[in-house]
Amino acid sequence: MSKPFLSVERLTQSFPDGAGGTLTVFENASFGIEKGEFVCILGHSGCGKSTIMNVLAGLAEPTSGVVKMDGMGVSGPSLDRGVVFQNYSLLPWLSALKNVTFGVKARYRDWSRDKVVDHATRYLAMVGLEGDVIHRKPSQLSGGMRQRVSIARAFANQPKLLLLDEPFGALDALTRGTIQEELLRVWSKTEQTVFMITHDIDEAILLADRILLMTNGPFARIAESVEITIPRPRVRTEIVEHPNYYAIRNHLVQFLGKRSKELAGRASDGASQSPAPVRIDLTAPAEDPEPGPQTGPESGREPRAHLKAVNG
Repeated sequence: MSKPFLSVERLTQSFPDGAGGTLTVFENASFGIEKGEFVCILGHSGCGKSTIMNVLAGLAEPTSGVVKMDGMGVSGPSLDRGVVFQNYSLLPWLSALKNVTFGVKARYRDWSRDKVVDHATRYLAMVGLEGDVIHRKPSQLSGGMRQRVSIARAFANQPKLLLLDEPFGALDALTRGTIQEELLRVWSKTEQTVFMITHDIDEAILLADRILLMTNGPFARIAESVEITIPRPRVRTEIVEHPNYYAIRNHLVQFLGKRSKELAGRASDGASQSPAPVRIDLTAPAEDPEPGPQTGPESGREPRAHLKAVNG
């Protein structure tokens, strides 16, 4: 069986606890992400989501374990991995356009100035920024516009892996919804691999192919990998009508509200901690163990929910 595009293998992160001991945030975490996949991770504060993100970005070294991308070990920052932070992280003395061209020039050193500008302008247009606004500095832009610049900058560099650290957390609900849809539109055109931290269940369902669920710390682990069985393209105002939406949402709420605490604090005893796959699909026909009448209108039988979940 071939390895996934991004492979996290037995990742452990521990810190001194201030009392002469050690605090293990998570231990032997193992999971994979396929090329072009959009994966969100959900969990309570303190479970280690941001630490995992920092390790993937090359901004932190794990206590043990390895991260491989395209078969190569991840070590230190790289232009192959782009990051969008919650606080925008734009260069305040540069215009929106120059914030984007700054990274593009670093990645494509042999490109002409005109090609760099055209490339950056195109990605800014993808997130709805055109005309005079792209020549404004960050202080002259709204919070939503700043985050659009951050997203355009990350996608314009065409990294192999795009890391999003709660990119919409500081935005109001209306702005957040608009930029979520623009993010989906840009991602659908580029098919880049995305790993995103969020605390918003509805946002995760809208954006993700899969959602990774983390237990509480210490000794947190990624307990489940929930497939989002709602077809794309997805529209925020329409996905709530899909039969699987509330079934998936209820599962996520139950995990975060109850089971994340029940499964917390368990040491791995050296075992690799891989998430259990969960697939909830109320539209799938029943899987009969033996040949029999077909499920459907002709048979008078109602299709049953197809649920594959390992509760740990």
